[in-house]
Amino acid sequence: MEERLIKAPCGFVSINHDGFITEVNDTFLDWMGYEQQHLVGQHFEWLLTMPNKLIFHSYFYPSINLEDQVDELYIHFRDVNGNSIPYLMNARRFILDGVEVIDCILVQMKNRINYEMELRSAKRQIEQAYLEKNQTLAKLEQIYQEIEKNQTELMAINSSLIEMSNTDTLTGINNRRYFQEKLEEQMALFKNEGKPFSLMIIDIDHFKKVNDTYGHQMGDFVLVKLATILQNHARPEDVVARFGGEEFTVILPNTDAKEALAISQNLNQAVEREAWEGSGTLTVSVGVATFNEEDTAATIIKNADDALYASKENGRNRATHYYQLK
Repeated sequence: MEERLIKAPCGFVSINHDGFITEVNDTFLDWMGYEQQHLVGQHFEWLLTMPNKLIFHSYFYPSINLEDQVDELYIHFRDVNGNSIPYLMNARRFILDGVEVIDCILVQMKNRINYEMELRSAKRQIEQAYLEKNQTLAKLEQIYQEIEKNQTELMAINSSLIEMSNTDTLTGINNRRYFQEKLEEQMALFKNEGKPFSLMIIDIDHFKKVNDTYGHQMGDFVLVKLATILQNHARPEDVVARFGGEEFTVILPNTDAKEALAISQNLNQAVEREAWEGSGTLTVSVGVATFNEEDTAATIIKNADDALYASKENGRNRATHYYQLK
């Protein structure tokens, strides 16, 4: 990074094509309370509050891909204490030494918002001073109530949109997008507080045979029922999600390798004991991995997937932890 950018009077963040942070200046770090190692290598969306992720996907990505730039995007980021900090962001995409780079300039909006709030407050006070008749006051109250009602409805719509974006349509459980977000949260807890966690990948044995023999409607029924079993089997803190096709994932917070394997084996038994009306006996294979200091999101998924492959190769209807492969 150029010397003049390090202490520039604005935040500077550079991300790659996949959205991972490659550079960040001291100004933005000071504003947000982070250190370099907290942000470099993190996905840019890790800084965003949930409502702002929708804004980011609906405006930032389309604009940067179609126009190579984003102008005056109003967005909130989470600081080190979890507070939502407003910013005005401009971004531009260009190619540097054959690599796509997206540079983002960030200007704090907190002071401006405070000034605007003071002006609005003063304006309301002046308006109130000129309201002399009860009829006018009653009308103004009605307007305020309508605004509050509209705001409540808008918040409900936004909440519903967020839930829809995180939910698998068929099974009604969390989708892969939500799983990825929660996985990043668990990695952050591991790095910052040393809290262990494990990951299960569950695959339905001979699922293609179910579809071919009984039809896709029965296949959908099996997926929905397995999702229900996983939710019933999960602890309150576990995160159950559909990973794709007939694969499901479960994030197990505060769970070491031994406990994770035991949970997985119990799941094998629970699925096998279940009555699968119309599709005969059904079993699942499970792969388990426990996060360590050398892991990333990609490696723990791969480790769990390798363990799942071993379960399949060794006869299915079993659980295998990655450490058993070494």
